[in-house]
Amino acid sequence: MDPKSLTGHEFFDFSSGSSHAENILQIFNEFRDSRLFTDVIICVEGKEFPCHRAVLSACSSYFRAMFCNDHRESREMLVEINGILAEAMECFLQYVYTGKVKITTENVQYLFETSSLFQISVLRDACAKFLEEQLDPCNCLGIQRFADTHSLKTLFTKCKNFALQTFEDVSQHEEFLELDKDELIDYICSDELVIGKEEMVFEAVMRWVYRAVDLRRPLLHELLTHVRLPLLHPNYFVQTVEVDQLIQNSPECYQLLHEARRYHILGNEMMSPRTRPRRSLSQ
Repeated sequence: MDPKSLTGHEFFDFSSGSSHAENILQIFNEFRDSRLFTDVIICVEGKEFPCHRAVLSACSSYFRAMFCNDHRESREMLVEINGILAEAMECFLQYVYTGKVKITTENVQYLFETSSLFQISVLRDACAKFLEEQLDPCNCLGIQRFADTHSLKTLFTKCKNFALQTFEDVSQHEEFLELDKDELIDYICSDELVIGKEEMVFEAVMRWVYRAVDLRRPLLHELLTHVRLPLLHPNYFVQTVEVDQLIQNSPECYQLLHEARRYHILGNEMMSPRTRPRRSLSQ
């Protein structure tokens, strides 16, 4: 056939699309399973994972720096990695070689930490998104602490807002009782705390104190300064607050009790930060 006899377009740009890359990855994954052309073994917790340096380097800047610079790992066949779990490495390699991984409630934390270590931001973000979708009164404080530890500002803010909006339910769960003092104060001092009545805040604080009463008794006064005692119903104040043994045995709390009594008598003539209703109660 004479090329000059072809009178149509001079060229045709052909592309098989993303399926081409997917097919190559699939073949590399098959090579990995059969240890074909593998040129490095990643060892985690004593478990060996045969891999291809090129594939790891293409996906992860962590491995690219390890294998492409003059590190000893670039010359060694066996590379040991500490600080992660073997099952985390298994999930990570599944993602590297297939572009897919199942994120679950069981693996999301270690998969997040592994993807952070290996600098796979898209997988890290997917784990953070999964955690966001799991928010519940029973876990939002734990997820918030996780977000704070890993500098996930968006997730941290969503956790905090969720806890503020569902404080009554959140305060009934174990994670609430495990807050440290400053974390607790951060919630109970907020005008954005959504509650049906201020009594809920008082009861939540007292549950927290009584959970470890010997350690937390000295913190009672500081905590109660953030509870709006003047806004408690007078009957509740007399029958519950004033008769509580911890409060009775805490002279430093007497001034707070006195302030509440005066407000019950004088009403709006007496103003203080503790007489201002939270936004959910002032609507």
